[in-house]
Amino acid sequence: MISKINHIGIAVTNLDEALKFYTDALGLKLQDIEVVEEQKVKTAIIPVGEAKLELLESTDPEGPIGKFLESKGEGLHHLAFEVENVVDALTTVKDKGVTVIDETPRGGVENTKIAFLHPKSTRRVLMELTETP
Repeated sequence: MISKINHIGIAVTNLDEALKFYTDALGLKLQDIEVVEEQKVKTAIIPVGEAKLELLESTDPEGPIGKFLESKGEGLHHLAFEVENVVDALTTVKDKGVTVIDETPRGGVENTKIAFLHPKSTRRVLMELTETP
């Protein structure tokens, strides 16, 4: 079902300031910046080997990242696993008793289909299933 880690999501209060650290201090290269209106987030994609870092800046304090930053501050937000078919993967995990946040997939960055698993069912780690086009 899971083929690899697709990305690690990191919540940041200021995308430009965070990018300076990842590009200047760590020498990583920015691939793209994308706004996902539906999720009220601006993202920066930074490839690292076969996986990516996804820096997440809220575009609305009432959005999921805005609420996360308000309650927990900057830091690790989620771990995303790549799957061949997100609908099938959701069915599989639900059949095994995992609580999901998304009953059906929604659109993510880079034209992906995504669905989140509830951290109460995943050992307290927010997990995302990602299907790439």
